[in-house]
Amino acid sequence: MSDTPEKAYQVLARKYRPQTFADLIGQEAMVRTLKNAFAADRIAHAFVMTGVRGVGKTTTARIIAKGLNCIGLDGKGGPTTEPCGQCEPCRAIAEGRHVDVMEMDAASRTGVGDIREIIDSVHYRAASARYKIYIIDEVHMLSNNAFNALLKTLEEPPAHVKFIFATTEIRKVPVTVLSRCQRFDLKRIEPEVMMAHLTRVAAAEGASLAPDAMALITRAAEGSVRDAMSLMDQAIAHGAGTTSAAQVRSMLGLADRGRVLDLFDLILTGDAAGALSELAAQYADGADPMAVLRDLAEITHWVSVLKVTPQAADDPTTPPDERARGLDMAAKLPMRVLSRMWQMLLKALEEVALAPNSMMAAEMAVIRLTHISDLPDPEKLIRDLQNAPPGPPSAPRGGGAPAGGGGGMVHGARMMAPMRGPMSGPTMMGNQALALAEGQLQVYASFDHVIDLIREKRDLKLLFEVETCLKLAKYAPGRIEFQPTPDAAPDFAARLGQRLQGWTGARWGVSVVSSGGAPTLAEDRDRDRLAAEAEAMQNPLVKAVLAAFPGAKIAEIRTPEAMAAMALTEALPEVEDEWDPFEDG
Repeated sequence: MSDTPEKAYQVLARKYRPQTFADLIGQEAMVRTLKNAFAADRIAHAFVMTGVRGVGKTTTARIIAKGLNCIGLDGKGGPTTEPCGQCEPCRAIAEGRHVDVMEMDAASRTGVGDIREIIDSVHYRAASARYKIYIIDEVHMLSNNAFNALLKTLEEPPAHVKFIFATTEIRKVPVTVLSRCQRFDLKRIEPEVMMAHLTRVAAAEGASLAPDAMALITRAAEGSVRDAMSLMDQAIAHGAGTTSAAQVRSMLGLADRGRVLDLFDLILTGDAAGALSELAAQYADGADPMAVLRDLAEITHWVSVLKVTPQAADDPTTPPDERARGLDMAAKLPMRVLSRMWQMLLKALEEVALAPNSMMAAEMAVIRLTHISDLPDPEKLIRDLQNAPPGPPSAPRGGGAPAGGGGGMVHGARMMAPMRGPMSGPTMMGNQALALAEGQLQVYASFDHVIDLIREKRDLKLLFEVETCLKLAKYAPGRIEFQPTPDAAPDFAARLGQRLQGWTGARWGVSVVSSGGAPTLAEDRDRDRLAAEAEAMQNPLVKAVLAAFPGAKIAEIRTPEAMAAMALTEALPEVEDEWDPFEDG
């Protein structure tokens, strides 16, 4: 005897899966378009459904397949947006066993070979249905070659073939595929629509869930119907028929939102001890430190939004007491405090994720948040400095003891401390530094010394600019005036001054003049070279060589002195008392 039950339990997400377009929730725009297309007999040959998880992409594909192949109770019906659900095609498609409706998971069948099976089978008519329908789930997982192999068939399929694609990553689908399909973007389900749907399902199941519990499930589902149904299925089992918000919060590992708001208040008032105690209490009650910080970030975002748009408080998932506290916080807290807390919480979430002990990292984050809560903003600091009364006047040089006081050493030392004469303190140090800097610059007596310094520092870019873009007008140690060439960079003078100051430790004044500059170093070199070339061109032998070899150019000119110096450097050293093997001993 088999222990397998005749009918296994079916989870709520499958048990209450929509079977008709009327059952779909939150997708009115898509449903209206498809109904009009069916009514006008303008049914496309390919559809692509995109959206987040659990909003009905594959469900919609199956409803379209049933609507295309439904024959009605009398067996004579045509394509319809209200499939009967009783005929053989409707029941076979709903149960996933129809031979002409083929569902393929592109995540596990990604290659060209899998697409080739589709291409080879599209030419054969449907075995028992009106249309042969191919539903490809997670179509973005197909390889590029598989997409390319499908293009021709997708563009001009036989009349009896329909393609329906579903994907959560529409950006990964090639545009060549998207242009051949009708695209429908399924949106997240609104909270009020989701809560109404969960209430109907709970009533059908005979379960009792508190409204706060429904709100927690709706918020955790993030617009996904499948996630909400799965969480409610778990919550019904957790509560054994009657489920409270506390049970759902414990099931999800969430902190009490009211207590998170208390922690938020403690942080903003700078009560570090109270904030740490509240965090420890929530941790002891089973709250995850990462979840607590995430809730704090969510509250920071929520209060910031309320401050900008108070209408956002009209959220059915938010209880009235939380709504009132949020509006009160939004009215009291400045936006700069909320923005600063948001940035620090994002950093704290990264630290908690990487820390070996998440609770320790969360406590350090709370301590930081409480300590910055009472820091003044820059505007207040500037305003306080501007409104601050002037300090006491400096004591005169050589002033004696005030009336009624003694002139002892201790009092004299106290009186001398604030003294700032013309040659005392920073002023004397500044003069000494100035004199020292002027002495250091005396080693750069001429501009050639500056050129040598740039060569020594191997700043080739600056050296090239100085040689080609700088027409020197006036030079003194620490002061350069020059006329720039038209191709000089706009920041050339500033960069030259910064480099020289960094290398010498003294400030250089580099200024630009409009006229009066001497030729650049490169122009001087070119002038000497051109003069030497002109002189060489007058040589009869050079003229004869250039006439014999048209197009030849003078590459280099060497003077006799330069050639003699080169010969001396390249000559082998003379060896004294060289041994001669033929010399008699």
